[in-house]
Amino acid sequence: MKHILIVEDEWEVARFLARLFELKGYRTTHVENGDCFDQLDDYSVFQLAFIDVRLPDRNGLEILQSLKLKAPQCACVIMTGYGTVKTAVDAIKNGAADFIEKPFEDITAIEQLAERLTDSSPKNNEEADYAVLARQLGYFLGTNSKMHQLYEFAYKIASKDITILIEGETGTGKEVLANYLHAASERKENPFIGVNCGAISESLLESELFGHVKGAFTGATADRIGYFEAASSGTLFLDEIAEATPATQVKLLRVLETGEFMKIGGTIPKRTSARIIAASHVNLEEAVRQGSFREDLLYRLDVVKLIIPPLRERREDIPLLIQSLIEQLNAKIVFAKETIDRMVEYDWPGNMRELSNVIRRTAALSNDGMNITPDLLPGKVNGQHQSASVPVQVAPANFLDEWRQFASKVEHVYKREDPMQLNELIRQMKNMEKKTAAAIIHNVLKETAGNREQAAARLGLSKRQIRYYLNEK
Repeated sequence: MKHILIVEDEWEVARFLARLFELKGYRTTHVENGDCFDQLDDYSVFQLAFIDVRLPDRNGLEILQSLKLKAPQCACVIMTGYGTVKTAVDAIKNGAADFIEKPFEDITAIEQLAERLTDSSPKNNEEADYAVLARQLGYFLGTNSKMHQLYEFAYKIASKDITILIEGETGTGKEVLANYLHAASERKENPFIGVNCGAISESLLESELFGHVKGAFTGATADRIGYFEAASSGTLFLDEIAEATPATQVKLLRVLETGEFMKIGGTIPKRTSARIIAASHVNLEEAVRQGSFREDLLYRLDVVKLIIPPLRERREDIPLLIQSLIEQLNAKIVFAKETIDRMVEYDWPGNMRELSNVIRRTAALSNDGMNITPDLLPGKVNGQHQSASVPVQVAPANFLDEWRQFASKVEHVYKREDPMQLNELIRQMKNMEKKTAAAIIHNVLKETAGNREQAAARLGLSKRQIRYYLNEK
């Protein structure tokens, strides 16, 4: 018979849990404080423990740590009140399998949790649940322990409706992790909406987030639903949150505090139950010290913080990542050992995004079956000055989607549904022009196996113009 330990000083709660588990065929033992826990004869008999985080004589985290030392096989669940979620998160970091909040609202969920954690079927050769989900989503974890710990922890907290802050350098995969959290949550069948706070003008961001009513400003010819309303049953991912203006930060704070927001021009508050995941490539605590980010907003966002390690801290995964990216591109090329060694030594300031771009560019400029030697790498990766014969920057493959989004933005500006200034629109138009030129050049270079003279002739450009559009020096 499976044996559950209940460490709880409130008699009514302890008796309720004991009765619940005994009706399901479990044996239970109840202790009401740390001293009683210390007096137990044999800790190895327990398969599962429910531990209250606040006991009269001891912190529940101390009980957790002690039990994990005495009975490593025993799964532990921390029980916490609504105001101590951060403590519960710390418990998971210290080995707890899960946490539940009091007062209990979903008894079935507790029963299912006990059943899952006491499942004694052999799992030695089975892939962990978090890794299975990552593989199903097409995400690469590699062998780095930091990445596995990160995704395992993310999997455990994904089902909790708590705000999560993701920090990491540019290109580490913050949106990938946000998507993973959504897929691992109870909201996975509902919308996941991502918005880059730094990519939308200040005048448009507020309308995009909160929506507007007809007549709110010149060109607002109809009511518009914002992201908070659209994502109400799902997840809203606020990328580059540090780029939000002070005025927007104030309104974000109100949503996080009350769950309410006001459409631009509206008079009736709206409610949202969207789960918020925010991300930033800058350290928000430093941004608070510099006065560019609100401290009270940081407190609301930083309920749980996930930090993605940069690629240079998981160099052992780079050879596997290279092979995985080659397979994704269906490219028929082989990287020589010395080439891989050179790539492992490189620090990758652009992280996964930079690595992916290098592999994509190399594949595009190589013939099938080509052995990729170090001299075919971009100069900075190869430890040399940048070579003019290899394109450094190529527009992303999804630039057509960007054009569609930009065309929609132009339409909004033209109809004055977006008060963006014309100078800003022209600046963005010139940026799209360069991206488009780079993408077309990249495609022709692929057709000419990297021969720039032939590519220039086909495009009616000079080689100097090609270097300019590829942002080469």
